Amino acid sequence: MATLTELEKKQIAQAEELLFTGEAKEGFAKDLFLGEFNADAILPYPELPAEAKKRGDEAVEAVAEFCRDNIDPVQIDRDARIPDSVITGFGELGVLGMTSSPENGGQGLSQYNYCRVLEIIGGHCASTGVFVNAHHSIGCRALDLFGTDEQKSKWMVPMAKGEKLAAFALTEPQAGSDASNVRTTATPTADGTAYKINGQKRWITNGGIADVLTVMARTPDDDDAEGKITAFFMTPDMPGFKVIEERMEKNSIRGTATGRLEFEDVVVPEENILGPKGKGLKVALTVLDFGRTTFGACCTGAAKFCVERMVYRANTRRQFGKTLGEFQLVKKKIAMAVAETYAMESATYHTAALIDSGAHDYMVETAMLKVFASDSLWRIANDTLQIWGGAGFFTDQPFERIMRDARLNLVGEGANDVLRCFVAMVGLRGLKAKADGGFKEMIQMKMLPPKVPNEIDELQFMARTISKQINQLSWACRFKGREHKEAILNEQYLQERLGDAATEIFMCSCVFSRLTSLLSNGTVPQKIKDRELATGMMYLRLARARNIQRFNEIKANFDSDYVKTADYWLNHDFGQELWNIDPKDSPA
Repeated sequence: MATLTELEKKQIAQAEELLFTGEAKEGFAKDLFLGEFNADAILPYPELPAEAKKRGDEAVEAVAEFCRDNIDPVQIDRDARIPDSVITGFGELGVLGMTSSPENGGQGLSQYNYCRVLEIIGGHCASTGVFVNAHHSIGCRALDLFGTDEQKSKWMVPMAKGEKLAAFALTEPQAGSDASNVRTTATPTADGTAYKINGQKRWITNGGIADVLTVMARTPDDDDAEGKITAFFMTPDMPGFKVIEERMEKNSIRGTATGRLEFEDVVVPEENILGPKGKGLKVALTVLDFGRTTFGACCTGAAKFCVERMVYRANTRRQFGKTLGEFQLVKKKIAMAVAETYAMESATYHTAALIDSGAHDYMVETAMLKVFASDSLWRIANDTLQIWGGAGFFTDQPFERIMRDARLNLVGEGANDVLRCFVAMVGLRGLKAKADGGFKEMIQMKMLPPKVPNEIDELQFMARTISKQINQLSWACRFKGREHKEAILNEQYLQERLGDAATEIFMCSCVFSRLTSLLSNGTVPQKIKDRELATGMMYLRLARARNIQRFNEIKANFDSDYVKTADYWLNHDFGQELWNIDPKDSPA
């Protein structure tokens, strides 16, 4: 077993402090690693109360009408700018403060209803969806969750009404997915009443146009020579605040103002600290949980648009004497697209309802949702373009833009590969915490597949599959935890398989919960039940097959060949001809 370097030990300590300080919390996703199916946390599938649904319906209808009449995604992409009229209109509709309390100028809607609205916006224009997400889901939300009464009274109402735009400034040249690598500094002034902030931020959505920014900077700390990260409120009128680039050129979500900022001795008063001093990353992670949920909603909206256009093309385009929809490979693409869209929609609203319920811990669920939804949308967009063929590449159709916009989702709000490892390591850490004597003793414990409650005949296969795969996941985690111990931090191939397997089980559980409620509802027409059952079961079978492969590859794989081949090329001198091999050097 490999031993850890001092740097790796420090990284573990940082992760422990960042993610696991305080009382350990359990949740449905974390329990999967323990081999448990927490039925109370997943069943029944959430439904809005009648009054809340009515308010949500009204908001969805108003936003859908506004999008149709006022938002031109083609123009926004071409001009690389969201018109001021759109921002003003969203402010008047209450979209920019939808979940904020009425006393703070907001609408007081639930996260569930907010996701319904973001689904409409994301399905209409990805740039606009990201703009709203940056302003409200992570910008305003930071103030809503961690602000003092004085801070909220100063900024919350104009932010909720869209009179002041918000941004969340975390990313730097050396700090992206590695959020703990923030290098922007905040040095106390001589009188101790303020901080001088110096550093750079880049790739900040709304950064160059925002009126209020949540900025992460490193403050001195007696116990850490590098200091601790603290969140600050900053406004662009502060001397030393510089917008180096208001709108960085990019190939997707072109309408958003993605800015590059610089701070030179910006004096920020101490009362502008957001949340506890030195706990800025806690602020960031908590806020990003909300942003990842609405990311799932935007992806769901875009996926539904793609499915609609897939079906239209398959029913109207004829080749070789048939409609495209009569060909099996086209049917396969449509079946996979509707199945994965159904799964991401199911998980989006389960996770939103989890937040609304007042749960204390949903960071794993939101990470799982973000990874699955963005990966699935990328595949769906690609298959939509394939069904549209050559016509899809021309700009009179939206598909080349949808492809470009969908690709951003795999990076934004946390790169997917990083989140895969995050999911696995949080689950493994929780499993280890349960094992008083370590993984060895847990392996010796008898562990049966968990009971997945079910009284519906059509779902027996789904219930058995979920139970079996939870059992497989937990056993794999126990054996590999015992094998690698702390060095499992470096086993990213393993982390990927465990994280993806757990994510797939979570998605399956959300679909199972949704179908259970649907099939138990006597008011739903049988035609709808049949279609949704076929769609949900399609997803389960896809997920089951993918997880079988993942569990098999934990036991037998060619990971060492990945390393060997990559290392050959990492050490290659690209100053020479890339593929040109001299015949005399070739083997006989």
